[in-house]
Amino acid sequence: MKTRTITSTAAVVAIATIAVLFVYAQQQPKNNKANNTGDMVTEEMNKRGDHVMGFDHTMTTHHFRLSANGGSIEITANSVSDTESRDQIRLHLGHIARMFADGNFKAPMLIHEQTPPGVPVMQKLKSEITYDFEETERGAAIQISSKNPDAVSAIHEFLRFQIKEHKTGDSLDVAQ
Repeated sequence: MKTRTITSTAAVVAIATIAVLFVYAQQQPKNNKANNTGDMVTEEMNKRGDHVMGFDHTMTTHHFRLSANGGSIEITANSVSDTESRDQIRLHLGHIARMFADGNFKAPMLIHEQTPPGVPVMQKLKSEITYDFEETERGAAIQISSKNPDAVSAIHEFLRFQIKEHKTGDSLDVAQ
């Protein structure tokens, strides 16, 4: 009788351990699992980005800049004659400015398969952050700003994450 109880208990513990490990694995950001294959991870992120943003990342350039009161997201078509990308950039960033102002950060979450750093604070302090959309010659930009130091810090976290993920080469330092 004792042998059967120990065997049953061991089976329950084994099954529970497997279930916990399975749930844990499902909750991990996918790009953390594949960081050893960085190019593949970046390419998958770019494919998701192309789908979410509506334009080809190879035909455009992203910049994320940090400033004393926040920073900016800037996207331009690589070619002056590429009016299709320019128009899609404007459509996308106009939509993103409205979404972010509402505290909706689903687009970056879909692209990166995780919640970018800074987002929870930006959502909490959304009424203290301004998202100014502007068209540029070959695309558009969003100026993100706040007078709240906690919001500015969160904006910087968010933009630094974008710089690293998109490998833009933009400075991680705040412009003076």
